[in-house]
Amino acid sequence: MKKILLVFVAILALVAFFGYSSVNSRMGATAQNQDSVLIQIPKGSSPTKVFQILKQNGIWDDEVAYKLVVRKSNPSLKAGWYEIPKGQSLEQVLAIIESGKVAVRKVTIPEGRASWEIPAYLKKAYPKLDENRWNKLVQDPRFAQSLGLEASSLEGYLLPDTYPFPIDADEETILKQMVAANLKVRDELTAKASKDPNSKWKTLGNWHRVLTLASVVEEETGKPDERPLIAGVFHNRLSIDMPLGADPTVRFIFKNLTGPIYKSQLNSDSPYNTRKFKGLMPGPISNPGRKAITAALYPAKTTALYFVAKDDGSMTHFFSDNLADHNKYKDIAAKNRAKTGAPQL
Repeated sequence: MKKILLVFVAILALVAFFGYSSVNSRMGATAQNQDSVLIQIPKGSSPTKVFQILKQNGIWDDEVAYKLVVRKSNPSLKAGWYEIPKGQSLEQVLAIIESGKVAVRKVTIPEGRASWEIPAYLKKAYPKLDENRWNKLVQDPRFAQSLGLEASSLEGYLLPDTYPFPIDADEETILKQMVAANLKVRDELTAKASKDPNSKWKTLGNWHRVLTLASVVEEETGKPDERPLIAGVFHNRLSIDMPLGADPTVRFIFKNLTGPIYKSQLNSDSPYNTRKFKGLMPGPISNPGRKAITAALYPAKTTALYFVAKDDGSMTHFFSDNLADHNKYKDIAAKNRAKTGAPQL
């Protein structure tokens, strides 16, 4: 009898051992998904609900192992969208959901784009983005004020950058994030510029005017090294009450981004027409980047009042102090265009 009891105990021990080993093996197994899977955990989801989501998405279907891991780690599972890579253990999967670091889509917004151009970049990641709603929000003064802006629209306040937008971001979420990035740059740059006698902060007076000038600087040159010099020319013109004479401001009025500018457009009575009216426009014509903003605050010291594109393929400009030299450079630019076949704008 004693031998039978010992054998029985040994068998139970073996069963327990192999059972424990089996459960441990199941708990330590890797998730079933062979590719990254995007899942959404709704607010208020219980651990049971999370298991159902994992199972439905082909990530994990062993309920016993799941319950044991949850009991062991007691994770605080958070709502949101999560990207689950392949080859994760169940503990790693739950750690991702517990982290609260939701899945994002990275989108790069280039410098100098007008607000109505930006959806074209966003739609690659957010094909359902509503351009009409986007444009309405951009032009809504109440929405601008709700974001802490003293402006009637968001034009100029959408900082160009590479953004990690939430996977489920809508038009409002994206705009808020871009404006917040702009205001962060504002706080950083103005904290220094307001105390620096070498800056033009006092001359410009407020952030809206800084962005307004920076947007023209951004549109006039694609060369970062030229931006301070372009800004210097514009500051010189403003100081003697001379029109900025910037063609991009006319293009903004008519959304005419390329090609010739017609005389009828140059005669526009829009306050954005700096070929006709003195001083800064009512607001930015595009969304300037940090370098253009810095150039507006810290322009190069120059006596130049004019500049014209060389049109020789260098993407740079001739600068001059007087109209006579400016006209000479215009003639050279015209000859360069004839050689290169570039269109006359």
